[in-house]
Amino acid sequence: MALFPGSEHAHTTAAVEAAVAAVRARTALVPEVALILGTGLGGLGRAIDVECSISYADIPGFPLSTVESHAGRLLCGTFAGRRVVAMQGRFHRYEGYALQQVTFPVRVLRALGASTLVVSNACGGMHPLWAPGDLMLIADHINLLGDNPLIGPHDSAFGDRFPDMSAPYDASLRAAARAVAAARGITLREGVYVAVAGPNLETRAEYRLLRALGADVVGMSTVPEVIVAVQAGMRVLGLSIITDQCLPDALEPASLDRIIATATTAEPALDIVVRGVLERL
Repeated sequence: MALFPGSEHAHTTAAVEAAVAAVRARTALVPEVALILGTGLGGLGRAIDVECSISYADIPGFPLSTVESHAGRLLCGTFAGRRVVAMQGRFHRYEGYALQQVTFPVRVLRALGASTLVVSNACGGMHPLWAPGDLMLIADHINLLGDNPLIGPHDSAFGDRFPDMSAPYDASLRAAARAVAAARGITLREGVYVAVAGPNLETRAEYRLLRALGADVVGMSTVPEVIVAVQAGMRVLGLSIITDQCLPDALEPASLDRIIATATTAEPALDIVVRGVLERL
């Protein structure tokens, strides 16, 4: 028996085909771009001209979102002149899901037709010169989740067994994001995201360690989805909103309410950057 029920089927072509069929029964839209909206960022879905909204519960194989601010809906429509499919809420390892389940939707988004993935998250900032509310363009990442979504039986239909990760975040998309932010006067940092298992926030000693390893921000998501997207041949743009400052020598207690509030306040800037990038595709 699998440790996480259903995880043994999460990366089979049959499972992906069943999920795609469920979506196709509701909409004929073929997306160009897929969006994953992280903690506190589900409101970006309001900017999408939604043709169809599908509950995750109605898509075979999709886990259910259990985290506050994750609505658990798949939105299909148009945004910035592009056909898009957006996940209004994602999944995390700390919810009890295997990474194969966490990333199953990415397989489905790719099979629906999306060739570009825009992934967003809320994160803790460890760079001393960056502040809560700042946007960060993800240039690279470190996987400290203790697991990998590609572990297990391999299906060549999903891509290479050993995908190259030398440049997981597309250089041209990052350049477009920098240009949009500069033109609109938006502060856009650029750095390294480290993914940890959570769900507790880190200790002072852990922040020191993560910073020493080369990370600028820390979160509990994103990396698994990016690994699977890169394996599937998708171009990836990653954007983080820094929601709390994680400086070991000046550390203050953080709360989910404050994290969500900061993400919500910064969301309009994220909307502008994402919209601008899609318009330049």
